[in-house]
Formats: sequence, C-alpha cells, structure tokens
Amino acid sequence: MEESLQLQIQRFEQLPSPTEFASQIESKNVPAVFNGCIKDWKAFVKWNPATGGLDYLQERVGSSTVEAMLSKTAPVFYGDIRSHERVQLPFSTFIDFCKQNMRNTDSSGGSLLQSERHQDAVTDVDQDCLLSGDVPQQIYLAQVPIMNSEDRERVQLEGLREDIQTPTFLETKELASVNLWMNNTQSRSSTHYDPHHNVLCVVTGSKQVVLWPPSAIPFLYPMPVYGEASNHSSVALENPDLSLYPRAKCSMDYSQKVILQAGDALFIPEGWFHQVDSGDFTIAVNFWWKSNIMSNKLEHMDAYYLRRILRRLMDKEMNQALPKASPGTEKLKRQTCELLSNGADHGCCDSNPACKKQGLQEKGLKLHELEPFSLQALHELVSVVHDRVNITDQSQCIQSTPPNDSKVSVKHESDKTLTTKLFFLEDDPVAKILWTLDPSTLQNVLLAMAHNFPRTLEALILHLLSPVGAEVLTRKFDEVDQNTTEDDRNKFYQGFYGAFDDQFAAMDAILNGKELFAQQSLFDLNGVFKGEIMTCDLPSLEHSFTGIAFECRFCFDSSVVSCHEAFFFCMILLLPTNDEALRDLEFGDGVHVAHIGI
Repeated sequence: MEESLQLQIQRFEQLPSPTEFASQIESKNVPAVFNGCIKDWKAFVKWNPATGGLDYLQERVGSSTVEAMLSKTAPVFYGDIRSHERVQLPFSTFIDFCKQNMRNTDSSGGSLLQSERHQDAVTDVDQDCLLSGDVPQQIYLAQVPIMNSEDRERVQLEGLREDIQTPTFLETKELASVNLWMNNTQSRSSTHYDPHHNVLCVVTGSKQVVLWPPSAIPFLYPMPVYGEASNHSSVALENPDLSLYPRAKCSMDYSQKVILQAGDALFIPEGWFHQVDSGDFTIAVNFWWKSNIMSNKLEHMDAYYLRRILRRLMDKEMNQALPKASPGTEKLKRQTCELLSNGADHGCCDSNPACKKQGLQEKGLKLHELEPFSLQALHELVSVVHDRVNITDQSQCIQSTPPNDSKVSVKHESDKTLTTKLFFLEDDPVAKILWTLDPSTLQNVLLAMAHNFPRTLEALILHLLSPVGAEVLTRKFDEVDQNTTEDDRNKFYQGFYGAFDDQFAAMDAILNGKELFAQQSLFDLNGVFKGEIMTCDLPSLEHSFTGIAFECRFCFDSSVVSCHEAFFFCMILLLPTNDEALRDLEFGDGVHVAHIGI
C-alpha cells in the first residue's frame, strides 16, 4: 500500500521549473501529467486537421521520405520486428492516407470497418512505395526523427522543428532525440518500456496510456533480455493466454491509466512499461533524454551492480515469503493466556512491561515461573520435537547438566529430508511457533528449553530446523540484538549455545538453513524472470567460459535442463565456483557438467 502511494501518478496544472522537475519529479522516477503543456506551440494550431493542418504539413515537409510501420496485427503494433515491416514512403503519401480516411469517415457518418478504410486508402497510392505482397492492413508513423543528437543522417522531418518547443522544464537536459508519432486510424502500441526518460506531448487528437512500474515486471513477462525486442512484454494484454502467462491475470492490478488530450504532456520515466492507445487521428511528439539512472553507472562496476540488484531482489522475495506481522498472533496470545490462567490477568501480554523485563534476570529456568504464553510456546515446541524425533535418556530431562550419552534419532527416515524442503511459514509448525514470539518471550522459551530440555533443543536445531525456520529464528535473533543490552545478549547466547555438545554444529545448522532459504528465494526470482535467465542459448559465450566452474545448488523445476540454460543461469548469478554442486545434474542434450567444463 505504501509503495502504491509513492508511485501514484500526479497531474500538474502549472509547469515546474527545470530545478523543480529534476528534484521533485524526475528524481522519484514516477510518471507525471502536465495539463496544457504545449498549447503555446505553433504546431498546436498549425497541425490541427480541423484548421487545414494536413495541408500545412503536406506543403511544409510532404516531400520528405519517412519510414512507415506496416503491420498485419493492426490495430495493435508489436515491437518485435518479426511482427511488422518498415517501408520508406513520402510523407505526403501518408498524409493522403489520413485525408482519405477522414473523407471516408465523414461520408459514412461514422467509422468504417478497418479493412474498408485501408483498402480505400491504399488504392490511391503508388504500390512501389510499399513492400510487394498483400495490401497492408495499417500504416503507422512511429518514432520518425525530428532531431537526433547521435545520428543526424537519420533525421527525416527536421523542417518541423521550428513548430515545436522544448518544454521549459527540459531546457537543461541534453536531448537524445525528438520524434513524431502519427496514426491515421485507431492504434495500440504493445506494452514496452524505453531505455530513456520520455516526455510524450499530444499535439492533436487524444491518447490513453496505461503504465506499470518496473516492479510489475513479473506480471508482464518481458521478452528475453538477449532478444531483439527485450523491452517489450510477451503478453497480448487485450487477450492474454493465461495458460502460458498465468501471472498476467493480475497485471492490471498494478497499472495506472491516464488520458491525454491535445496540449497535454506525460513524463514516462525510464523503465516504466506503457501501452498507448491512440484515437482515430493523432499526432504526438516525444522528447527522449538519458537518465541519471544509467548515465552515472560505471561500466567496470557492472558485475557489482548486478550482484547488488540480485541481492536486493532476493531480499524482497524473502520478505514477501514472511508476513510483516504474524496474523492472529495477538489473538493467539490472549487465548493462550485465558486458557492457562482461567481468565485471570497474569500480565502475559506484550504490552505489560513486567513481561518484557522478566526473563534474563531469572533466565526463565524454572518452568512454573514462565509466563503462560511462554510456557504454552515451550510446550508446543517440545511436543513437535518429541512427535518427530526419538530422544533417549529423557528420564532426567529437568537436570541442569545434560547426560553425555543421550542420543537423538529421527523417527522416520523421510523426516531427515522433510525439513530441508520447507520454505513456507504455513508448512512448518516450528517456524510458525517461533514467528509468534516477541524477543523477550523467545529468550525465555529458548533458555528454558536449554536448561530443562537440552537434548530436545539440540534435536530441534540439528534435525528439525527447516530453511524457513532458520530464517525466522535468525530474524528473531536480530530483534533480540536490537532490544537488549550487550550484557544481556551475551548471557542469552551463552545459555542458548551452551546446551549443545557441539556449538559450531548448531551455528552451522542455523546458518546453512538460512542460506538455503535465501537460495530458494533467488531461485524463485529465476522463476519470475525466467525469460531473462533460463531460456538462453549462447554457445559462443559458453565457449569463452569453458573451464570456469559455477556453483549452482538450486532445486530446478526439473532435474533436466539444457546445458546452455544451466551455463547462463550460473553465469548471470555470478556465483562462486564449485563443480561438485552441478555434478549430478542431467542436461537435456545428454551432456553432463564435466563435459562442458563447468
């Protein structure tokens, strides 16, 4: 909810100054609409078809050759070059298309069928201007350069530059390009993002723009990062195939929609996906400039940036796997207190300061002195362990010194691996119990278990602690560290780890579980961004990296993947080397890890 408020698109009636735009709008990387931004442009009057704008354009730059976009998927234009053709034609020819469509619309008293419009328009045009073959279903002028700072030879409509003005809030920017967008009938651009900041200005007509923040990428299925159209979504949002793209069902939940009328401008930050619907006849101009997001990135730091970004995405994935607040915790505590105290108030709630101060001074070693909720949590943890693990020599379980010959064994062989596969809080009873405990209660429970049931604690940590349980426990330890003094922290950890015959084994069990949870989160990210990580075939790159080992200890959806997929997956994550981790993977093309030098 907080993120959605931060990403809310604002409308401005007054134009910001360059400083205000840079500090208050551009720096937030959130879209903004500027009403009436370009109404003082010459183009706003001169290009208006209602006042002879098409004749003006034809006379002014009609002889210029422009590149048109032809698509049989009209009215939707997809960014992948496989879905459309590019054709050189005189600008005056396209204007004739527009005039013909307008005449057809006026004479029919309404809009014609799409196929009828295109047939009539094309009959008046020299077919040599178009590609041979079928008559195109629609023609669209997309990204026709009016100005291009990097390639002046590409500029096709420089004669229109004096009719437009750079918006005042962009006056300090080094513009990369200024482009014309013009359609002669309704059209839609496929969902995509741009690698530059963008201000889109509607000169005549109207546009509807649907926008998604970069964080919505998992729901939009961008095309593979190595592909020609990597900045486009794979999903046709007007009719998504949910069998192929199930997350697309939720895509609109993360979108925002804006309507731009003639004279309005929209700031579209770099990385924001957008789908643009244009009215029957629309002319727009856009300004692109390089953002600080990438211009400040040093090339020799790219590998580091990748690791940091992956880490941040992984942390977010881990946080989403655990609720911010354990649902029903307070209710559970109240019910426990009522159950154990028969309704009497023993001050067992977190709000009672006495509960928070009690514990380390007493060390919670005497079971009858534990607060009811702590006692209930201790009972549940012990019950879970005893239900799943055989703990011998428990006759003296209350003694302070644990017997050296006590032994622990898992009741069922399957339980040995069962806990290593638990990554969800709702699946793990131990993690659920730990998640409900505040720092002081956790200390009391663990210290009571260490003193009274040391072998049970050992079995819990060494045999039953799942990855999600380890993650929860270490997060709770962090809360303990933040809420206690150094002296109390030392006493707590000494009491806790002192219950183990091998303290380092306990630490390893906790840290290994935590790392497994993090690895699973990273693998879940791969599932979300599968088109960018897993479906890559780069034999030349693979050859370049032959002999380099990559560690990959993730549980793939299937044990069979292609060698190129495994190679690229490992490479993109920039993990440390360890060929043992991949030794047992069977690759789809029959090549084992050792054969390709990974």
